[in-house]
Amino acid sequence: MSELKEELASLKIDRGPEPSRWGRWLGWIVVVAILGASAAYGWQWWTRERPIPVEVAVVTERAAGTQATVLNATGYVTARRRATVSSKITGKVMEVNVEEGMRVEEGQVLAWLDDSTVRAALDLAEAQLEASRRAVTELEVRLDEAGTTLLRREQLILDGLASQADVDQARAEVDSLVARIDAAESQVTVAERQIELRRTDLDDTVIRAPFGGVVITKDAQPGEMVSPVSAGGGFTRTGICTIVDMSSLEIEVDVNESYINRVRDDQDVTAVLDAYPDWDIPARVITTVPTADRQTATVLVRIAFRELDPRILPDMGVAITFLGEAAVEPAEEGDPVTLVPRLAVRTRDGQSWVFVVAGGRAERRPIVTEGADGDRLEVASGLQAGERVVMSPPEILADGGLVAATGG
Repeated sequence: MSELKEELASLKIDRGPEPSRWGRWLGWIVVVAILGASAAYGWQWWTRERPIPVEVAVVTERAAGTQATVLNATGYVTARRRATVSSKITGKVMEVNVEEGMRVEEGQVLAWLDDSTVRAALDLAEAQLEASRRAVTELEVRLDEAGTTLLRREQLILDGLASQADVDQARAEVDSLVARIDAAESQVTVAERQIELRRTDLDDTVIRAPFGGVVITKDAQPGEMVSPVSAGGGFTRTGICTIVDMSSLEIEVDVNESYINRVRDDQDVTAVLDAYPDWDIPARVITTVPTADRQTATVLVRIAFRELDPRILPDMGVAITFLGEAAVEPAEEGDPVTLVPRLAVRTRDGQSWVFVVAGGRAERRPIVTEGADGDRLEVASGLQAGERVVMSPPEILADGGLVAATGG
């Protein structure tokens, strides 16, 4: 029994001497210090100043003497003379003489339709005219004979060799032939009109260009049926091709009715095609269409290019800048005008200011504004070109606040 106890005692783990009271206190102090440092760091991290994400824009200048912008809009290039050329009759296309991009002149033949039936009808009408003319000739011969007979019987009645009835019969024959000749001549006129009609039908089988321009689409091929109206489902074409008069190109812009008072006839305009963003095209306002679209609350404005260019094509998207009155002083005189985006300016109690971004922080800076230039304001003092300002400053942004700028 004693041997078993000794063996069990030998299995005990020797933990060494028990730590003193001061050693335990020191351990707790170290743990508390670590926890305190972690809490302080966490509080500092949690309460640190975080940058406010903002969008910035660059302050620009307008050269002295340059016209100010009063309105910006977008529209499309359109052609005043544009036509899908079709036929006046339904027929089978025999030949098409145009391709996309081809320039055509007014009256140029674009296509031919099958004219076999029309030519047969024309031949028939010409034969009927010839028959009517021969009938008139025959009646005129018979009228001459009847007239001679009437003269003879009138002479015989004077000699007492003929009765009045014979004279009356001869005169009736003459009157009858005169009436029949009049009817036959009317038939000749009808036959001539029939020929004119058939020739018109024959001419309708030749499709010609109504005006000079450029072919932008080819809509029919030889062997297809073409008709001036939709017929036969998808098997009948309603046009041969589409022609655009490139000299009639202009711009159509839908302007919000709230800003239509800024547009006037002959107003200077700058157009920028979406395809050529670095090309400013001078233009002018032709007219404002005197009606509003109640669905979109817009008014259509027509704009003319001051000079056309082959790069301008129908249906191109275009950005329009409506300009104000021309400056009085020459462009080389005076100081340039500083321009700031309207969305960057905040006004309260008659005081305007912006937030200028520099060194990652926003500086609240008072400014003095004058006129407007489209979606920008003219700045009299407080800003310089090239500085970056915050667009639509958030309410939480304060003077000296840390920002994370994007754009600009």
